[in-house]
Amino acid sequence: MNNYELMLIVNPQISDTEIGEVVEKAKKMLIDGKAEVLAEDRLGRKKFTHAIKKNRDGFYVYMKLKASPGTVKTIQHSFGLQEHVLRSMIMKAAVEPAKKA
Repeated sequence: MNNYELMLIVNPQISDTEIGEVVEKAKKMLIDGKAEVLAEDRLGRKKFTHAIKKNRDGFYVYMKLKASPGTVKTIQHSFGLQEHVLRSMIMKAAVEPAKKA
């Protein structure tokens, strides 16, 4: 299993409780896909430099996870089918060099 970083951009037109539900649904999809969520950070609303699906801003969510490459491909496809997810990106996390004592 590899370490990955996930960035979700959720539609800002929905309420804060619905955004929470979208994030929880995303975490459930990850766990059901045999991925382990290591960290989650809700970064809040941020403006775009250009419109995405007629939106000028979005709610950003960052997650660190551990998963197999096959799981990542399936999850990425699933996020593309979610109506409230404007964009999603999963990248392999950079390996930090070992610290010398």
